[in-house]
Amino acid sequence: MRTALAAAGLLAATLLASCAHRSSLAPEPLAEADAAVERFIGQKQLPGATLWIERVGHGSHHRAYGQRAVEPTPEPLDEATVFDAASLTKPVVTATLVQLLRERGQLDVEAPLQRYLPGCGGADKAGITLRLLLTHSSGLPSGLPRNGAGDWAGKDDALRIACGLTLAAAPGAQFRYSDVNYILLGLIVERVGGMTQDRLAEQWLFRPLGMKDSGYLPLHRMGAERIAPTERMADGQVLRGEVHDPTARKMGGVAGHAGLFTTTADLARFARMLLAGGVAEDGRRLLSEQSVALLTTPQSPPDLAEQRGMGWDIASPYARPRGSLYPPTSFGHTGFTGCAFWLDPTSRSFFVLLSNRVHPTAGTNVLPLYGELGTLAARAAGL
Repeated sequence: MRTALAAAGLLAATLLASCAHRSSLAPEPLAEADAAVERFIGQKQLPGATLWIERVGHGSHHRAYGQRAVEPTPEPLDEATVFDAASLTKPVVTATLVQLLRERGQLDVEAPLQRYLPGCGGADKAGITLRLLLTHSSGLPSGLPRNGAGDWAGKDDALRIACGLTLAAAPGAQFRYSDVNYILLGLIVERVGGMTQDRLAEQWLFRPLGMKDSGYLPLHRMGAERIAPTERMADGQVLRGEVHDPTARKMGGVAGHAGLFTTTADLARFARMLLAGGVAEDGRRLLSEQSVALLTTPQSPPDLAEQRGMGWDIASPYARPRGSLYPPTSFGHTGFTGCAFWLDPTSRSFFVLLSNRVHPTAGTNVLPLYGELGTLAARAAGL
């Protein structure tokens, strides 16, 4: 009798454990999300994509769709495909490294830009602080002239050109999304951190989080066949493993505003860390709770309607991936190559979309897909 009771108890425990690990994401919105991505592929807005939807502790849904490459020969896409994540570099890498340096007492986010880059501009830029750079309220224009084209190369030239730009608005007076802000932040991170941003990111971020496929300059770590190609250039060359952003390319592929290559699985690890208040899956703390708050809650000048954390978008014209159900406290970012990343601390859910919508040429529009997936991810999480 005792043996039978023990066996019954073991069976019950096994069944309970099985239930505990079964996904509680609602299946209908997940099927709709799959169909939405397939629809945009069918409309030739992107050749392929990978998608990850998760509610932490309640299961995940992840898939690959379409083709990794469509020319010169089609290649099927799988979840191990590495994508150029474009401006996801800003919050995932640069803003995180700023906070890690702040925690070490090496950076003050309230300090003026010119403390860390002496000689960067004159009196007109004296009011620019790191906070204003991080929240895109510095007054600097959106990019370097002609998006980095022209007769220059290297980080020294990028710094010289950026520091010589005329302000588009007074510091703190206007929201203007700007690559220049994060170009300068990346250069500050390297000067203060004492090594290049790719090495800092590998040592302080990717390796501790187990983000084994993430980094800059992916051809140094893997074969081109794993990497989704992007645009066909005017000379016929197809970029593959070289960053799509022309300014980042001229800076050697390692910059504060672009250059990250990654997978949805790696970004899911990053998302879980943020939603756990800075604690990695192995229990180690990567970021302090204060750093997470600075990254993900409003830090913009209070008079601005557009609100950003010190890295992540909260309420701006670029917040399309929030969809219609995620609350105002959710946050995220997008990338020009066809990437969207949105996280909700309330439900502890998130979604990541990586694609190469600029392959083989630009001119596509996946913005409606971002909003659709945000709404479906929220529905899947029970919102």
